[in-house]
Amino acid sequence: MSYDDVVSSLRTIYDARAAKRDATARQSWKLEERGAFLNRLKAIEAETLLDLGAGTGQDSAHFAAHGLTVTAVDIAPEHVALCRQKGLTAEVRDVLHLGFAPAAFDAVWSLNCLLHVPDENLPAAFRAVREVLKPGGLFFVGLWGGTDSEGIMEEDGRFFSFRSDERLLRYASEAFDLVDFHTINHGFHFQALTLARPLPQQST
Repeated sequence: MSYDDVVSSLRTIYDARAAKRDATARQSWKLEERGAFLNRLKAIEAETLLDLGAGTGQDSAHFAAHGLTVTAVDIAPEHVALCRQKGLTAEVRDVLHLGFAPAAFDAVWSLNCLLHVPDENLPAAFRAVREVLKPGGLFFVGLWGGTDSEGIMEEDGRFFSFRSDERLLRYASEAFDLVDFHTINHGFHFQALTLARPLPQQST
């Protein structure tokens, strides 16, 4: 499937499931990942955050409650509508068409979003995020993975691209510096990366 086909299909599926997803609470281990990233953001005195693949805005609302100026983006209009009901700034956009000014954000949070991006488009997705992130800014990426496979899950209807740790780190290192990488096993292999946009090289 092309990236545009994936986005169109996922938009339909997520719009239909928006209310149910909004009523589903985050698992405790996801809250721990979010809390750890928030601590990193406080340490660098981040002020602005892009929530990429924001869903119904649960994480966006949490970051906003802790003083960050949050912009939520998602491919699904129903998700965006629920974000706005929470008082969030939210737009219907996808990772390859973000439309923000260069270096617009101090940080980017993306939980289980890039696993819907086909492998052939992942380098472009990382570059797109780097473009809107300030030098030295932090990017959290959380994904299901562990093995290399992609396609539509028949019982689910959604497209997924799963990657081995080595493959994912190779893609990430092409655009970012690695701050932290760890995995979590909750019946499925979860990959958590904290990345940083490299600072400009200083001439000597």
